Amino acid sequence: MAKMIQRFSLTGRVTKGFGRGSKELGCPTANMDEKAVLAASHLSTGIYYGLACVDNGPVYKAVTSVGWNPQYKNEHKSVEVHILHEFGEDFYGATLRFMFLGYIRDEMSFESLDALIERINMDISEGSAALDSQMHYANDEFFKSPV
Repeated sequence: MAKMIQRFSLTGRVTKGFGRGSKELGCPTANMDEKAVLAASHLSTGIYYGLACVDNGPVYKAVTSVGWNPQYKNEHKSVEVHILHEFGEDFYGATLRFMFLGYIRDEMSFESLDALIERINMDISEGSAALDSQMHYANDEFFKSPV
């Protein structure tokens, strides 16, 4: 069950990840740079929902993973943002702004890749529904200042 949290805004550059989001999971993610990961170090690991924009573009709903991706046993903590919008091309090197608005669940390992994909889809639905009443944050000054 999604729960609201104290708002926290994070800005970083989009870096190349492992490519698993799009290829294996059908859920493309934008990996934030190490500086952004360090800035989010006070957050509990898990799945969050919020709003995101790339460079000075529109603000979209998003679901974000903060942590170690236990399914893949990552050695480095990451912040991976899945923006609920289909982009025509990759945007590596772009500035990504994400506003954390709520928490969905702890990160966890799954028995199978199919179980992980099913849970990701549930997280996306839950986050999107929770954001329906929070879209006014898209007008926040955080998203208006040029990058």
